[in-house]
Amino acid sequence: MFFKSYFTSILLIGFFLNSSVVTSQRRAKESAKIEDSAPLKTTPKLIVGIVVDQMRYDYLTRFWNHYGDDGFKRLVNEGFNCKNNHFNYAPTSTGPGHASVYTGATPSIHGIIGNNWYDKETDKPVYCAADDSYETVGATTAAGKMSPHRMTVTTITDQLRLHTQMKGKVVAIALKDRGAVLPGGHTANAAYWFLGGGEGKWISSNYYMQNLPKWVVDFNSSKVVEKYKKPWNTIEDITSYEESGPDNNTYEGLYTGESTPTFPHDLPGLWDKNSKYELLKVTPFGNSITTDFAIDAIKGEQLGTDNITDFLAISFSSTDYVGHWFGVNSKEIQDTYIRLDRDLERLLKYLDSKVGAGEYTVFLTADHGAINVPAYLKDQRIPSGYINRAEIQSELGEFIKYKYGSTALIKNYSNNQLFLDHKIIQNLDLNPKEVQETLANELLSYNTFEKVYTAYQMRNNEYTTGIPYIIQNGYNMKRSGDILVVPKPGIIDYSKTGSTHGSAQIYDTHTPLLFYGKGIIPGSTALRTEIPDIAPTIATLLGIAFPNGTTGKPITQVLE
Repeated sequence: MFFKSYFTSILLIGFFLNSSVVTSQRRAKESAKIEDSAPLKTTPKLIVGIVVDQMRYDYLTRFWNHYGDDGFKRLVNEGFNCKNNHFNYAPTSTGPGHASVYTGATPSIHGIIGNNWYDKETDKPVYCAADDSYETVGATTAAGKMSPHRMTVTTITDQLRLHTQMKGKVVAIALKDRGAVLPGGHTANAAYWFLGGGEGKWISSNYYMQNLPKWVVDFNSSKVVEKYKKPWNTIEDITSYEESGPDNNTYEGLYTGESTPTFPHDLPGLWDKNSKYELLKVTPFGNSITTDFAIDAIKGEQLGTDNITDFLAISFSSTDYVGHWFGVNSKEIQDTYIRLDRDLERLLKYLDSKVGAGEYTVFLTADHGAINVPAYLKDQRIPSGYINRAEIQSELGEFIKYKYGSTALIKNYSNNQLFLDHKIIQNLDLNPKEVQETLANELLSYNTFEKVYTAYQMRNNEYTTGIPYIIQNGYNMKRSGDILVVPKPGIIDYSKTGSTHGSAQIYDTHTPLLFYGKGIIPGSTALRTEIPDIAPTIATLLGIAFPNGTTGKPITQVLE
């Protein structure tokens, strides 16, 4: 009886084990089938890349209750929100920001190390998008002498063009030339930017075209821009703007002709004293003009009307102008974002009607964040302050003259980088590494600097975390300086009014990243993502090659 019971137990165990194996195998096969049936690629009719210039992540949360359901909230609630998204390099400024979003790389790779920088080969400062080889299209000024030639790698927009045998259209739009030229990449069909002053129209470069297309000419000759020459008052009751500071304070800049930085701002009355149409850039109306033009571009270029994916790159620049002028805690910045939310709603609804709901994919991010006005922080007893550049130059000059007998060792100081004259160093029979270390130690003794690194350190070490990791990703061996300084948190080189950016500190690196639309899984993550992850994520979604300098990784949680 015992043997019979024992034998039966063995059979039962064997049965359950076999059954478990079979079940496990069946589940594995089902899982494989699911994976096999997953789409090789997603084919939206249109990709819309949106960069909001100088957008801190907390602008999403801070002004949330003022947003409507179909702008930022639609992107967050129906899309994917990367809550812990950061720039992984410095300087955090517009040119490098746009280049990094679209190349999937950092300045160490793509070469755009600032908006402007000292060029060691020509011994002159250069602008990131300037190119005297080309002429302006649409105006008689030099404002269109631009191209992406200083960006040394491809963009996601280039890769789309290459993948589709140049059939997929790429159009890039921004008030700022660099906000259009760099996202458009080397192969864009068109890039357009806004000419202010007495012009008030959109222009381009003959890098892209010989003449403006009819739809642009029609836009420029219409009265669309003129309607924004009006007083700027808050779009909602100003007393409801409890998420920002007092309207009248000493931390904000003034338009020329104003006595207080308060609403309403009489734009028609201030027009001539503030360069006419240039004034619109420093108001939320600049974003509305950009939206108007983007909608006309979708229609005029017939974007998203066939099965070959097109790409529209939009940069909203006025948020940066307003932030610089009035600061991140101003009523003006709050009103600008509430109005931008309505412009986004208008854009998304047009995409629904023209391209088709569910037929397009959007990502929204920023090119950098911004610091709260240090003068305001100081009044709140938060450590902060301003760099006295003249004092530092004088003190450093005296040190160099005492140590080496000549101040000619320094060729340039810009973007928190010191460039040395290596010919003079060689003539004085000095060791470049030792000179770098000596000057770095001297600068580190100055009260405003937290950290100082040398080019030798950047070239010979590999940093993986913290500030040195961020500095190294911004260091380009051919273009960057010999000594790189990091101001203390809260310390900036700027005026006493308005906000700025550019540092490796977290208030400049933490920016929003939202994905929405076709091929995107709704959700969110608090895991760290980085700006160079955007381009490979879009490339993976489309099933195309990554930009050729990519260092970022696809954000897998985002994709279906």
